[in-house]
Order: sequence, then structure tokens, then C-alpha cells
Amino acid sequence: MIVPVEKIKAILLYFSNHTNTKYLGKIKLMKLFYFLDFEHVRNYGIPVTFDTYYHLEKGPIPSYIMNLVNDINDGGQNEMLIDTVKFNKPLGTDRMVQTLPVRQFTDKDAEVLLESELKILKKVCERFYNTKTDEIIDISHKEAPWLETKEFQPIPYSLAGKMKNSKFTEKEIGISVNISS
Repeated sequence: MIVPVEKIKAILLYFSNHTNTKYLGKIKLMKLFYFLDFEHVRNYGIPVTFDTYYHLEKGPIPSYIMNLVNDINDGGQNEMLIDTVKFNKPLGTDRMVQTLPVRQFTDKDAEVLLESELKILKKVCERFYNTKTDEIIDISHKEAPWLETKEFQPIPYSLAGKMKNSKFTEKEIGISVNISS
């Protein structure tokens, strides 16, 4: 299943308007997508983005979304995201590429998201509002989906069934995701 760009843009806007952008670099942004998808799977049996996550050194990375965000021009913009977010390299930082909202998240943006998706978005943003990149990487490395896979392997959504307090088993999630995608 390919998630419409409008939905990804709405999520990007939500994250960039509801977390402390001082700490919102591209790596943390990718972790927020991971926690959004896997928390939604743990609670509702299906992911939000249906992106394919890979086990990389700095934690789970959504491949399509990462490619979309990385496809920026010299001015820090991506033509598809120009009305959503911009990317900035703050002075005095070597690694961070900060994600900044171009505008506020609106009711119109919310229309492309399910109520359950908005609920988990809010929960993820509250949990990681002031979390720094290294901290969110460490947290993602303690999750079953990370622990159960090896570097460069895709991370199946079904592993959310092994997460603490999952409402679904690994098998139930596997079936649900296969039917939905």
C-alpha cells in the first residue's frame, strides 16, 4: 500500500508543530514515524503509513519517508514538501538537520487522518516532545522490533505483537497488515 503524500505531509506538519523543533532533526523525525506506526499497530492492529522500516545503526528507518525527506535541494527544500516543512542546519551543529514547520497544522490537515491516528500522533508527540536524538535512538533500540531483527533487515510490523501491552499477537498483526496492504 502506498500512503498518499498528503497524509505524510499532515504527519510531518503535526510532528513539527507539536514537538520542540530545537531537537527535531531528521533522525529523530524518522524515529517519531517509527513510534507512530508501531504504537498504532500495537493498539489497532495496522500501521499508519505502511512504509517499510529497516534496522539501521541509528534505529528503525522508514524507507519511503526517509527518501522523501532526504530529497532536498541546496536551499533545504523538497518540492513535494515545500508547503509543509523545511530543513535547516543550525549554526554550531555538525550533524543535525533541523525540521521546521512552514505553517500550522490545521483542521484540513487532520481530515486525512483517522481519529485513532491523531490519538497516537498526540501520544507520541507528548512522550518525545523534548527528547534528544540520541535518547530516542536508545529508546528505539530497546523495542522488540529492533531487538528481533538484524542490521539492514526489514522490520515486520508483526513484531509489534511482541511489544509490551500489545493488544494483538504477532500472528494477528501479520494477518491484519497483509489484508490491509
